[in-house]
Amino acid sequence: MNLTIDIGNTRVKTAVFEQNNIVETFFFDKKKIISEIQKILKKHSISNGIISNVATLSEKKTKKLQEIFNFQVVSSKIKVPFINLYKTPLTLGVDRIALVSGAVKQFPNKNVLIIDAGTCITFDFVNEKSEYLGGAISPGIYLRYKALHSFTANLPLINTFEIENFIGKDTKESIISGVLNGVVKEIDGVIADYNNKYMDLTVLLTGGDTNFLSKQLKSSIFATQNLLLQGLNEILIFNGYK
Repeated sequence: MNLTIDIGNTRVKTAVFEQNNIVETFFFDKKKIISEIQKILKKHSISNGIISNVATLSEKKTKKLQEIFNFQVVSSKIKVPFINLYKTPLTLGVDRIALVSGAVKQFPNKNVLIIDAGTCITFDFVNEKSEYLGGAISPGIYLRYKALHSFTANLPLINTFEIENFIGKDTKESIISGVLNGVVKEIDGVIADYNNKYMDLTVLLTGGDTNFLSKQLKSSIFATQNLLLQGLNEILIFNGYK
């Protein structure tokens, strides 16, 4: 079995795979990563592991993880199942590398636009020849709320995903309408641009804000919460760890 681990700023997402199938997923606080991984290793017979965003861990915790099980670390140097045509491949985020790997596995020989809606909204495009061409990076929903609050004198900090009115009747409603409708129209617009240029486009939506956005977007999409973890597993398999 393979263990894939994605380390975020505060949370860790992991999945146990039997070949290409997810057996179980786990979510926990990053502070508990050592004890939680030890629990997983006791529960499942793990042969191989892979970690993305290991740089966010302290040196002490990284060393401890290396002691309890053998794992690969995603970097720009690892072999991947696509051709990376990014102008600065060394700067391509490991999360984006994993997402594209997962997309290529799920939709081979397709033009695929991957949208990861989290702290940032990232757009990544891989064509039918499995060539990664690049994409875009935009502020996510909460980041927009936070920016309005932090860089103005009187606007409150909002954290909601409910659009009450298209026309905001007060300051709170106006912020919600501006941010949420703005994000939805931005994503729909980007999808339209890609559709105009590439035929038979497949659009994948993933990330923390997937549930909200999948109900709002006009475009036809595939919503998948575990694409990054699936991509990590695909990288393991591609590198000979099955």
